[in-house]
Amino acid sequence: MSKPKVLVTRKLPDSVQQRLQRDYDALFNHDDHVFDRGELLAKAEGVAAILPCHSERFSADVIDALPDSVRIIANYSVGVDHVDLEAAKRRGIVVTNTPDVLSDATAEIALLLALGAARRASEGDRLVRRGAWTQWSPSFMVGTQITGKAVGIVGMGRVGRAAAQRFRGLDMEIHYHNRSRLPEAQAQGAHYHASLDEMLGAVDVVSLHCPATPDTTGLINAERIARLRDGAILVNTARGALVDDDALIAGLKAGKPAAAGLDVFNGEPGGDPRYRELDNTFLLPHIGSATTETRAAMGERALANLDAFFAGREPGDRVA
Repeated sequence: MSKPKVLVTRKLPDSVQQRLQRDYDALFNHDDHVFDRGELLAKAEGVAAILPCHSERFSADVIDALPDSVRIIANYSVGVDHVDLEAAKRRGIVVTNTPDVLSDATAEIALLLALGAARRASEGDRLVRRGAWTQWSPSFMVGTQITGKAVGIVGMGRVGRAAAQRFRGLDMEIHYHNRSRLPEAQAQGAHYHASLDEMLGAVDVVSLHCPATPDTTGLINAERIARLRDGAILVNTARGALVDDDALIAGLKAGKPAAAGLDVFNGEPGGDPRYRELDNTFLLPHIGSATTETRAAMGERALANLDAFFAGREPGDRVA
């Protein structure tokens, strides 16, 4: 019996590619370039499955143009905002993602961003690297201490709860805004806010962990930035689309928020270049899941979804 043909759009960890090669007729992207629309559609000819990352955009017109042979899109990501799920459903194409396995790694980055933004880490790093650290005084490089303060989690899903646990390690008071109140076993004493606007004025750090959807696009806008406490810090490890860049950049220039730690951006890769000009930003290149352990686990999760699908079972992480 022939093996299902799988298009793998980006270079994955060696262990994942080895198993793909063993169990499937895998078409790899060895030089790891980003496929444009035409190349993606051309390479999809005759394949039964596509294993993409968030760097590939499956808009409705791309979904509609996919060959009839494509039966499943098994994403190597937890976010699926790069896939038009309704279009996939119309075509009868199954879509899966890789939840759970990247929660801890992303939560670590949220903590790093909060600390880096609060303690002016980007400024300090640049100062040392260019040989400009020539003095010390009690007023030198003074930042903000977040230990014992209040953090607001926007989206208390798997990653949000993992981030909350790490912020608890700094004795921070946990607040959260979610579509619904969590059971106490999951909330662990965190304060629930049905209104995001209300929560924003009650915390010192805001950490974004909700998915990008039509309802959450531009969630952090000028009106909500104005509701922040003086000295507040914004952290985003979710998706760049949650933030109105014009509003946040204007706010950072005006001192509200006081600082931002960002791992995700609109217009990736690169993001809005205006952020690079601001001293009160701590910026990372979308590395929330970038640990050896997590990237391998994501691959195994995507493969488990493919294995189930081609064995005639319901994939465990089906989203469409």
